Amino acid sequence: MCTLFHFVTLLEVGSLKLATYGSVLLAFTLLRACSGLPLGCCVCYPCAWIERLLPVLFAGLILMTINIGADLIECPPLGLENLKIDDFQLHASTMQRYGLGAHRGRLNIQAGLYEDDLYDGGWCAGRNDPLQWFEVDARRLTKFTGVITQGRSSVWSSDWVTLYRVLLSNDSHTWVALKNGTRELLFIGNKEKEIPVQNTFPRPVVARYIRINPRSWYSGGSICMRTEILGCPMPDPNNYYHRRNEITTTDNLDFKHHSYKEMRQLMKVVNEMCPNITRIYNIGKSYSGQKLYAFEISDNPGEHELGEPEFRYTAGSHGNEVLGRELLLLLMQFMCQEYLSRNPRIRRLVHETRIHLLPSINPDGYNKAAEAGSELSGWSLGRWSQDGLDIHHNFPDLNAILWEAESRKWVPRRFPNHHIPIPEWYQSKNATVAMETRALLGWMEKIPFVLGSNLQGGELVVTFPYDRTRPHRTMREATPTPDDHVFRWLAFSYASTHRLMTDAARRVCHTDDFAKEDGTINGASWHTAAGSMNDFSYLHTNCFELSMYVGCDKFPHESELPEEWENNRESLLVFMEQVHRGIKGVVRDMQGRGIANAIISVEGINHDIRTAAEGDYWRLLNPGEYRVTVRAEGFPTTSKMCKVGYDMGATRCDFTVTRSNLSRIKEIMKKYNKQPVTLRQLPRRPRHRPLGT
Repeated sequence: MCTLFHFVTLLEVGSLKLATYGSVLLAFTLLRACSGLPLGCCVCYPCAWIERLLPVLFAGLILMTINIGADLIECPPLGLENLKIDDFQLHASTMQRYGLGAHRGRLNIQAGLYEDDLYDGGWCAGRNDPLQWFEVDARRLTKFTGVITQGRSSVWSSDWVTLYRVLLSNDSHTWVALKNGTRELLFIGNKEKEIPVQNTFPRPVVARYIRINPRSWYSGGSICMRTEILGCPMPDPNNYYHRRNEITTTDNLDFKHHSYKEMRQLMKVVNEMCPNITRIYNIGKSYSGQKLYAFEISDNPGEHELGEPEFRYTAGSHGNEVLGRELLLLLMQFMCQEYLSRNPRIRRLVHETRIHLLPSINPDGYNKAAEAGSELSGWSLGRWSQDGLDIHHNFPDLNAILWEAESRKWVPRRFPNHHIPIPEWYQSKNATVAMETRALLGWMEKIPFVLGSNLQGGELVVTFPYDRTRPHRTMREATPTPDDHVFRWLAFSYASTHRLMTDAARRVCHTDDFAKEDGTINGASWHTAAGSMNDFSYLHTNCFELSMYVGCDKFPHESELPEEWENNRESLLVFMEQVHRGIKGVVRDMQGRGIANAIISVEGINHDIRTAAEGDYWRLLNPGEYRVTVRAEGFPTTSKMCKVGYDMGATRCDFTVTRSNLSRIKEIMKKYNKQPVTLRQLPRRPRHRPLGT
């Protein structure tokens, strides 16, 4: 005999995931058709009774557990952390205040140093009792497989949930608690506020809404939590929200997280695909002995070509910020493929630029984060080097040295405004300097980089020097370099071509709305930091360095990499092209020999650069007309006007200088092993006048 149980069983066996009242009608029609009865008849119950029953089916019985035996399906995060889930999809029973509302209950969301009413570090219930809940509306039927929780991000309080249960619904009115057989499941939550804890369901369950109902919490705090939901959306091509948020890529690339061994193997594969334009080399080793591999892309790999600028991308100085690492691995694949496909834009970049990609500055830290996993590594696991140093802020503080010299009015006569020497104490063996930092220093000294960027994570913004404020104890204050206008353009070139950075409608990652500032900010205006890689590059080398924070999620799930690639691909290319903005040239003597270390000054900009070993130079400048001056030891000062246009491509501005008479005399005397004679000016003898005159 047909029963309601048989009807629901048929739905389960047929794998019909029902989302609408119409879907139930369709399934019921199929049931009657299979039984061979007229469509107007029912086997067991009057049609009117079934019609009254359908809303009940829709409300409760559609919630089905998919029996997959012992095999557990791993589903990716729904997107609370990476903001795919909108604020409007998050609800809660109560909240302490707006800044602790449901919209803040996202995994790894960070509170500001000074917590305020708008941006605090999690969802906190307005009351501490077992009736509180946090709810996520997936907006479509979803196969839920697990929950990840954290406590509240706060330097002032300790709040986390220690025990909770999970409820599911299709209509947000009728709720079913997750059970193991007949017993209601209780999940163990957190023991402190930062380390994420994942609970996987015994079996996946299909529903639209999911609730977390705290049952106990830390006795010294309140009901507060941050969370991520693991789930696979069920196929539904008619779902508006899915179509709106779906981002696909047509690039045939290796979208996965690569271990150290896999990263090295991928570099080798790309090198074998494009042997004429690529090279693999290492710049040193990490604390644990892993080589720091760099990947070069150039039409003449391994050699500096006269007049060709050197560009670099680095990533992974904070080992847990892995998106930049994968973006650079994707970039090297993309450029090789497009070069072979004769893409004119890529071929022009390769022929006119020597590009260096260093995907993993801190492989030791990456290993720690990767071992925990993309959702469980938290906010800081793997950030530091193996010996506990923040590599990005481990460089010598040259800002303080320059500013002290400026206060004494030594600049530029007695102290340079560029290529500031590294202090002796920093170069000693006992200095607290990471091995990775020393490797970067040697790399920067060896190659005359013109422009570079370090890719970081946890935000969507581009920062530019200075990163340290002039007032010693000031936490935030705009501290521009003499090249502030150039840095602002460079930063905007990346941010404006990123899919999200300048979108005024996007949600802030944590506490700062950088979209209001066109997705860019002076580093010291955000938070001060001494000894940053950006400031060091600007003050000790010719390289203009910026930081690109390429995603809210430091360690996105593997399934999110194609979308993140689409978000950043155009920006990565556009920023590389900026190395050809400004002026370039060669400084030679009358015999045509290049002059190394000649100082290039631009009138009105109190920051000089120097020529490379063969006398070539590159000076990044915005469009305009500039008086450029060259000074070199043994040569008279030479100046000329150089004009920078709006079209891409640096303006050629060469100099030929003549040796001074004194330098030629010194050169001749040195050739014959003689030293120039220093003539002392003798006192003049009084001339005696003839008598009678």
